[in-house]
Amino acid sequence: MNRSLDARRVLVAMVGLGLFALAARGVTDPDLWWHLRTGQLILGNHAVFHADPYSFTRLGQPWVNHEWLSDVFIFALYRVFGWGGLIVAFSAITAAAFLLVFLRCPGRPSIAAVATIWAGVASIPLWGVRPQTLSLLLISVFLLILDSSLKDDSRQKDGPSRQDGSRNKDAAGGDLSAKRPNFLWWIPPLVLLWVNLHAGYAAGIGLVGLFLVGHALDSAFGFEPWVRAGPRIRRLASVFGVSLALIPLNPNGSKMFWYPWATLRSPAMQRHIAEWFSPDFHQPQYWAALAMILASLLAVALSPRRVLPRELLLLFTTMYMGLHSIRHLAIYVLVAAPILGGLADAWVGNSGAFDRHDPPGRSEVAPAPGKMKIRIWLNAILLAALLAFALARVHFVVGRQAETEAARFPEAAVAFLSTHRPPGPLFNYYDWGGYLIWKLYPGVPVYIDGRADLYGDAFMDSFAQTYDLTNHWEAPLEAWQIRTVMVPPSAPLATALGCRAGWRQIYSDPQAVILTESISTFGQATRK
Repeated sequence: MNRSLDARRVLVAMVGLGLFALAARGVTDPDLWWHLRTGQLILGNHAVFHADPYSFTRLGQPWVNHEWLSDVFIFALYRVFGWGGLIVAFSAITAAAFLLVFLRCPGRPSIAAVATIWAGVASIPLWGVRPQTLSLLLISVFLLILDSSLKDDSRQKDGPSRQDGSRNKDAAGGDLSAKRPNFLWWIPPLVLLWVNLHAGYAAGIGLVGLFLVGHALDSAFGFEPWVRAGPRIRRLASVFGVSLALIPLNPNGSKMFWYPWATLRSPAMQRHIAEWFSPDFHQPQYWAALAMILASLLAVALSPRRVLPRELLLLFTTMYMGLHSIRHLAIYVLVAAPILGGLADAWVGNSGAFDRHDPPGRSEVAPAPGKMKIRIWLNAILLAALLAFALARVHFVVGRQAETEAARFPEAAVAFLSTHRPPGPLFNYYDWGGYLIWKLYPGVPVYIDGRADLYGDAFMDSFAQTYDLTNHWEAPLEAWQIRTVMVPPSAPLATALGCRAGWRQIYSDPQAVILTESISTFGQATRK
């Protein structure tokens, strides 16, 4: 009988389709716009540029565009398939990243499905059409390879691991006892691709390092004899070294060695960019992540099986990263979900709530033809319904992209700038810089945009001081001879300039106000 619609395969398909539908969302990332423009320029000029072309505050200054290949990929998708292509592609990439989590979960598929969906919901604030989504998928691929390498070693040495002699299976029903090649050496070429896509490659190499140290700890604490751990550790060390050697093979060369660490160490990013803040668990969007953190701690404390030092190292290192910055919550949930699922599966098996395996011989007896046919039809209906929902969700999201853009970005204000061209230079809100680059480049250079690494900590701090009216807030406006300001109506700067002699409001809507300075009024004494 046709096995393509058996319960296990249907569950895998349902998890994948559910994740795809969950990931389908409008384009709202403020940096997406300058990614589009950069991809367009790279393809048009057939070259990766290394100096800033967009701002008047950093024009011509060195710029490490670590996402150049992602920019090309994003713009190529947009040019060929439009917003629909971008939304579908990045929804599929996100779903694939978490489907790999499901495949990594040991034990019962139902527990694996719950852990996977939980991990997805916990990381939703980080989803979207953005280069970081490519890093999300590659982190998941790295974890799959690293986990699979451990299973490969165990299979080759031990063979079947169950007491009844049956074969081990993962959550998707795959045979883990069949001998397969070790995939660790796929990591270096993936690093080579990743270092050209996004600086998140450092997370991948960091995971290799954590596995390396973790296996050494497993051996040191007696969880695994050195005769088994030693060869694996040597392979991991070789892969780690080769991966490091490949990092300079990108248009930015050896600068990519230090770039991720410089970003992580930037105090200004931690102060001013929401994604680098610690998660605020007062906000409902982070409750699923908080629940996973608490559940992980509880599972480790109450687990009926031994928790390996390697698992503890991975879990608590990534947990610290997620608590330190929202941006790293995605790494934590990718690591934690299979560990949490495995511990939950062990607890369920130990509690005797239901049998861990089917009764002996049951899997060998085929159901009655009538029952099999009904089961196949029910599974087919479930899949068709979920597929229809996913397609309807994508159609709805793509159809509303124009409304989403108008609701999240100052579309009308930018149209006013394009038509009336008030005097420059222009001081713009940080989150709108990328949108201005996409809509008005090269006619209107920006003051600042989402490339915080380009502008540096001091400039980011000075922007925040001007926007929030702290310290000497007028100094940057005077130094750059700002003539026009475009900020949200709620910005303290908008209120201050609206009350200041020589400034007048020339445009206003619920999203943005535009103010201009009369000639030789603001900062006149200073300029003399």
